[in-house]
Amino acid sequence: MILADRIAAARGNTLPDLVLKNATLVNVLTGEIYPADIVVHGGYIVALGPGYEGRQTVDLGGRYVCPGFLDAHAHIESSLCTPPEFARMLAACGVTSVITDPHEIANVYGVDGIRYMLERAKGAPINVFVMASSCVPATRMETNGAAVEAPDLAPLLDSPWVLGLAEMMNYPGVIYGDEGILDKLEAFSGRVMDGHIPAVSGRELQAYVAAGIMSDHECTTPEEALEKLRLGMTLFIREGTTTRNLLPLLPVINDDTWPRICFCTDDRQPASLMDEGSIDFMVRQAIAHGVDPMTAIRIATINTANYFRLYDRGAVALGRRADLVVFSSLHDLRPERVYRDGVLIAEGGVCIAPSAPPPTAADRPSMNVKPGALDFRIPAQGATIRVIGAIGDQVVTANRTEVATVVNGEAVADVSRDLLKIATIERHHATGQIGLGFISGFGLKRGAIAGSVGHDHHNLIVIGADDASMQHAAQAVIEMGGGLAVVDGGSLLGTLPLPVAGLMTDAPMAEVRRAYDALITEAHGLGSTMPDPFMTMSFMGLEVIPSLKLTDLGLVDVEAFQLVDLFVVEGVQ
Repeated sequence: MILADRIAAARGNTLPDLVLKNATLVNVLTGEIYPADIVVHGGYIVALGPGYEGRQTVDLGGRYVCPGFLDAHAHIESSLCTPPEFARMLAACGVTSVITDPHEIANVYGVDGIRYMLERAKGAPINVFVMASSCVPATRMETNGAAVEAPDLAPLLDSPWVLGLAEMMNYPGVIYGDEGILDKLEAFSGRVMDGHIPAVSGRELQAYVAAGIMSDHECTTPEEALEKLRLGMTLFIREGTTTRNLLPLLPVINDDTWPRICFCTDDRQPASLMDEGSIDFMVRQAIAHGVDPMTAIRIATINTANYFRLYDRGAVALGRRADLVVFSSLHDLRPERVYRDGVLIAEGGVCIAPSAPPPTAADRPSMNVKPGALDFRIPAQGATIRVIGAIGDQVVTANRTEVATVVNGEAVADVSRDLLKIATIERHHATGQIGLGFISGFGLKRGAIAGSVGHDHHNLIVIGADDASMQHAAQAVIEMGGGLAVVDGGSLLGTLPLPVAGLMTDAPMAEVRRAYDALITEAHGLGSTMPDPFMTMSFMGLEVIPSLKLTDLGLVDVEAFQLVDLFVVEGVQ
């Protein structure tokens, strides 16, 4: 028996698989740091103490050992890589478990997309847990590839890798009792249910939390975070590529609140993962800005494990899985050796686990745009227009009004005012539906950028200085079967093919990063002032993040939670 074998190893009657000698143990359960030998057998920690020898014995020379990090909320698709390659990067960062919401691919392929991610994760070097996507589509103000309702999600509960219900983005649906939303909440009653409720407070927030939703990762201010903590929510502090909330929220962490705080990355691009890291980066940043190292490590390990009821990990303790990070400095924590279930998966910042085999079946086509849909003309219907005000380091936007620039009866882009045209084109059902509007903050002086990554519906999004460039960029994405493109007039300056649902590729992350960086360089060469114009563009259609967004159905006033006209009628906002 496996259990009997582990007990025998703890007694010293069976030679254990691994002994890590001369470790300095970071005990997140007691808050102590002390010398200990760590004994591992059958993937579990079976003893802590001297006198053991193993089939493999490693002398750590006093280096620290803490539990493997857990990422409380991530969208793998945002890395542009499939689960095995994403997981290899996280392994090098000391992350041994990630909890992902695959709602990006679910918005393209429905439940089949969720099952695809579960299947591909089987070959990953780390643990990939799934939260069942709750909002597919995010709202009724978009067209996506599939709808996922409560009966579709219920069978997923049979999988041990599905932990609960993912971020409930349709907060008005919760607050005002939408029947379909309540069905999902009831189907997952008793399981972990994650939240998503930006900038909502008071009675509306209380109604949302009263539904049994347990966490939120959308806080941007300490005041917002504290209100949610007071109501019983667990705070996920987020540090994505665009959404940088860690430093603003550090004041919330204190001796009383830390047990109900977790770290998450949400959406991280290859460059951020490769240059900064993942949860390990958050731990380093927190410590560098005054958070006690033990507290930062607890937030990154045991807190997340406990929240998701993963009681077999999150601490270096007997009977827990041997997911371990070895490092030399408490104040500059850099993973040197990473173990999953007692097996070395990363060393010296590099994943050394075997690569997962490529998929045997070809990926389904995902670009289904109606011929002739790429018409970006906007007949002038007034003097004043609503404009999306993009912000470089956030996914929230301003809801602005501007005087339209009109030429020959059409409202056009005006680069002298940083007033660009934006379009969202339906790409799943060839409906020909297209939303048109204007956006500021991108700074393009000429050309256009386009991509099939457009949260959460993932329709084709284009931003440009002229219609011809926009058409060329959109057509390039269609012809490559999904991906990203940048053009200048009739010249195609760069592409990144994303053949998996128009969201991901099986290519190595380093290769993806090089292609992505080249696209950003080209966009900056066209005048864009956005740090990452493609990442920011991908959120300009997400109608559950304030304030003004554009789906294929048109402009959405997120606060009012309704579609609004591009042209402002005199006296009407």
